[in-house]
Amino acid sequence: MQAKLSTMFQSLRVRNYRLFATGQLIKLIGVWMMFIAQDWLVLELSDNSATALGVVTALQFTPVLLLTLLSGRLADRYDKRMLLFVANAFWTVLALGMSVLVLTGLVQLWHVFTFAALLGVANAVETPVRQAFVSELVGMPLLPNALSLNAAVFNSARIVGPAVAGLAIAVVDVGPVFLVTALSSIAPLVNVVRMRTDELHRKDLPPVGERDQARVVDGLRYVARRPDILLPMVLMSVIGMSLFNFQLTLAALAKTVFNTGAASFGLFSTALAAGALVGALAGTGRRSRPSVWLVLGAAIGCAVFGTLVGLAPAYWLVVTLLLPAGFFMIYFAQAANQRVQLGVDASFRGRVMALWVLVFLGTNPVGAPLIGWVAEKYGAGASIWAGGLISLTAALLALTWQLRRSGARLRMRVLPMPRFYVVSPGAK
Repeated sequence: MQAKLSTMFQSLRVRNYRLFATGQLIKLIGVWMMFIAQDWLVLELSDNSATALGVVTALQFTPVLLLTLLSGRLADRYDKRMLLFVANAFWTVLALGMSVLVLTGLVQLWHVFTFAALLGVANAVETPVRQAFVSELVGMPLLPNALSLNAAVFNSARIVGPAVAGLAIAVVDVGPVFLVTALSSIAPLVNVVRMRTDELHRKDLPPVGERDQARVVDGLRYVARRPDILLPMVLMSVIGMSLFNFQLTLAALAKTVFNTGAASFGLFSTALAAGALVGALAGTGRRSRPSVWLVLGAAIGCAVFGTLVGLAPAYWLVVTLLLPAGFFMIYFAQAANQRVQLGVDASFRGRVMALWVLVFLGTNPVGAPLIGWVAEKYGAGASIWAGGLISLTAALLALTWQLRRSGARLRMRVLPMPRFYVVSPGAK
């Protein structure tokens, strides 16, 4: 067990990564508290409108859709550490301003819309840079472990943040939650400054005039020529748009279907995040690039359990199903992320990871308003199971395409335990 734990957390032995991870954990706990408070505030200001929730989600992710590819270009041309500092500083200032509006009682719905859009700008710059920066913190041998630990940090925050936010809203209302978010975002600023630049795994940047232009179109052409990278990206774009809207759908499900309070909504998010944390930790022992079959299998599992969550008739059953749904959701996302990162050339990493962030987060502006409309028109449960069925269809189509392209065959073994497996061409 000691050896297993040592292997699971080995990236934390690297000082720069340790600073990075702890700063992200503190900030993300505050961010997830803010997401819960923001959604609850929108429901209060809009008379429980799921459409308004969809608009907020769309505004939050629209800048990702518009700006992420340009941010990837920045990541391939400039110091990623400095870019991270600037983006996080912008986030801190915005969070402080929003907390003042909420605490003083001056907040209106359009304030929340504006705040969500501006935070989206900060995210559009910070996220692809942060994704590409991980390889500079630990180097390629530890990159799979570091990426899995990133997911574990993210989902640890998703467990703690919503649970604390739900209780805090019930006790002290939403204002103090926004203030905690603002204060927590200072941690990554401090830790980025404390990093030792001489221990980063990167080449020295040449003078600006001598650097590669890092054109966005070259990054798109690079991905188009790589089916092994293109497949997980296309699959993520469909599942991200149709199913990865739990921030919106679970809030509507809790309040409009089961008529619960903020604390119960937080329990939904916590159950999803608990399963996701296990899924993230399950990938920490990975030492090589995940196979396409692992990515496809995880995608199918994610879609199946997502569909079941939407069909569940009882509150306790939703909480139970959110655990495996969260597991497969992050297991799929992390395996796809690792397949992309470990297959890309270093000179294209910033632009390719920007495209990854675009399909992972940038599809929300397209899907969120539609999902919100479906939730309001046909019920929150329908918006979840419909997204699950769309995701399942996409995953099965991708599996069929990959089987035909590779010439492999899918087989099922009944004993000693039922399982599917892939037979490569020429194998008996």
